[in-house]
Amino acid sequence: MSSTPEIGSVPADLADTAAAWFRDLQNRICAAFERLEPVRRFESRNWTRPEGHRLQGGGESRLMRGEVFEKVGVNVSHVWGVFDPKFRSQIPGAEASEGRFVATGISLVAHMYNPYVPAVHMNLRFLRTSRAWFGGGADLTPTFPFEEDTADFHAALRKACDSYRPDAYREYKEWCDRYFYLPHRKEPRGVGGIFFDELASGDLEADFAFVRAVGEAFLSVYPAIVARRKDTPFDDTAREKLFVKRGRYVEFNLVYDRGTRFGFGTDADPDAYLMSLPPIVKW
Repeated sequence: MSSTPEIGSVPADLADTAAAWFRDLQNRICAAFERLEPVRRFESRNWTRPEGHRLQGGGESRLMRGEVFEKVGVNVSHVWGVFDPKFRSQIPGAEASEGRFVATGISLVAHMYNPYVPAVHMNLRFLRTSRAWFGGGADLTPTFPFEEDTADFHAALRKACDSYRPDAYREYKEWCDRYFYLPHRKEPRGVGGIFFDELASGDLEADFAFVRAVGEAFLSVYPAIVARRKDTPFDDTAREKLFVKRGRYVEFNLVYDRGTRFGFGTDADPDAYLMSLPPIVKW
């Protein structure tokens, strides 16, 4: 039996199917990251909202602080309920659904101890109001960019995009470059990746297959980049540059990031949607 209600013409089991796949991807990513970490392992925390709350469902937040991953969070959620009236106009289809929605996704941010290992973000999600669509992407934020790392990261994402349609990589790369940009600094957050939202081609199964391809591409490339760079020698000056770069990350996530705004708007778990903030940061 489906755990989520039907809204409009989109069956509830699509959200359930997506949520199950996101949980499986969370398991596999965490296992890959733990293989790179000498001692520490992920700590898991489940969260729910109480009976009668306008948000139902919940999620699982996993956090690891180690020698390689200074702070990494890999979260999944599967929630449904009613948007706050003030928030409905910002979400496609929410006014027509009288605020009712279902959302599920995986969100990951890794801040690395070694300044020569790039930070990374990946998010994949499905949202249903009176409409239904997928969104997400992945992007790389190095303090010291290496052309090899950037090329490998983009090549993996390009392959996922090419499996969807020929012009998808160009479109979603350009979208990422526009989105992960700090207007007040007049600089990009990192070396980019892909970003897409409100993905509803008319074939939700094909859209979901693409989302899965992006998740698999991330899993294939980012642990390899970490393994390549994690033992690079560094000094205190390099760490200081890392802390300042993280300041740019914080500025973006608190001012511009859609996921953060969605978390506030749905009254989700604040520790889950603020897990992207680094442990040490300087300006």
